[in-house]
Amino acid sequence: MGPYSEKKQWERAGAIKRLLENNPQLDDYMKSIWQRKLRELALSEDEYNLRVREIFSRVKKWNYA
Repeated sequence: MGPYSEKKQWERAGAIKRLLENNPQLDDYMKSIWQRKLRELALSEDEYNLRVREIFSRVKKWNYA
């Protein structure tokens, strides 16, 4: 995950919309997954950063000692 980019989020949304509109082979289950991903895209930098912190707070730290 990199820094927040509104442009990148719009690109992601566009890619998901194209997938949903142009792929008649998607079954209802996969459509629902991609529709959820589209709805859950972070729309602000604060929301994005909150999600990044939440994800990385669950990652166990490696012990290299």
